[in-house]
Amino acid sequence: MDQSKKEQATATRRNFLKLAGAGSFTAALVAGAAGTLWSSEAAAQTAAEERDRQAAADHVMTLATAYVLGASRSYPIMQLDLKENIQNATNGKVYVRLAPGGQLGAGGALAQAVQGGTIQCAQHSLANFAPFASVVDLINLPYFCGSNQRFTNLTSSDAWKSEVDPKIAASGFKALFYIVIDPRVVAVRQGGSAIITPGDMSGVKFRVPGSAMLQQYYRMVGANPTPVAWGETPSAIRQGVADALDPSVGALHVFGFGEILSHVTFTQAVPDSQVYSVNAEWFDSLPMDVQEGIEFAGEITQAQNLAKVPAARGYAMSQLAANGVEFHSLSDDQLAEWQDVGGYQNSDWDTFKTDLAGDMATFERLEEAAGTMGRYYVHDA
Repeated sequence: MDQSKKEQATATRRNFLKLAGAGSFTAALVAGAAGTLWSSEAAAQTAAEERDRQAAADHVMTLATAYVLGASRSYPIMQLDLKENIQNATNGKVYVRLAPGGQLGAGGALAQAVQGGTIQCAQHSLANFAPFASVVDLINLPYFCGSNQRFTNLTSSDAWKSEVDPKIAASGFKALFYIVIDPRVVAVRQGGSAIITPGDMSGVKFRVPGSAMLQQYYRMVGANPTPVAWGETPSAIRQGVADALDPSVGALHVFGFGEILSHVTFTQAVPDSQVYSVNAEWFDSLPMDVQEGIEFAGEITQAQNLAKVPAARGYAMSQLAANGVEFHSLSDDQLAEWQDVGGYQNSDWDTFKTDLAGDMATFERLEEAAGTMGRYYVHDA
């Protein structure tokens, strides 16, 4: 590192610590995301703007995520955009305080914090709603809404809003908007061969989470499902305890799997789906114009998220490819083979459909919604 870069890095650290130490942690994050922390003047200007915005606001909204601000480059969680949009769409009546990078927890812990009112808003997996509204777990039915377009069709539909959102609301949540990341993939550890057909899954020790549906799916397509906690997954892949795993491409990059993988195949079976949820009691206590502003900010950020998906995927793929990872897209006939073997149309899934949706008629209504083009378009790999 040359002298000028060393000085810039030192100034960046110094200004971050100065802002954070003065109680302007969100200002430090915003300046860092804008790449202006190296400049004391620019950092001070950002801090002043954040102080003024907070002082002028009638309401403060803590927004927590499990991801650092820069993650949107490959994992389009859009937290900085949501902060900006909420502040602007409410005419400054809401100030958003950021808590990224798992500061306040992740996943289920963030969902519980929102439900309990400890924080006002958080990003978490859509599956974290399942304990409160089991119907949400339908998203894990293979090929039900695995593609980005089917997932967006479903979660934006009147059927979802009438069948699912009220159950979520009854548990103390408002689903602000649903986030598209990309479908889960089949990612093989270094030394393994590409998996193109279900036949290639024979004998593969496939890392799965605790989901009964995902375990059943990978068993149906010929793998040996191997439950491994997420935190233990990198070492399990390195050591050969598991041969393959299924996060989205963006998640594989964000969590540093690039150096231990060889092949990635886009099977489009199940979405890597996220949601921004808001504490319903807090939201309902706000003036109507502020509620409408927050909802509009959600719509704006959703549109930004959908537009960002292919660029984020492209960046993640380029970074993984630099480590030697090879990518495989499937033809329609190849995808059909996976769906024929493990897809939700098989009778093996009927119990899940009725248990989660309540009855087959409700399931069929949601199925029709997933297959009906809605107002939003999103790119699929």
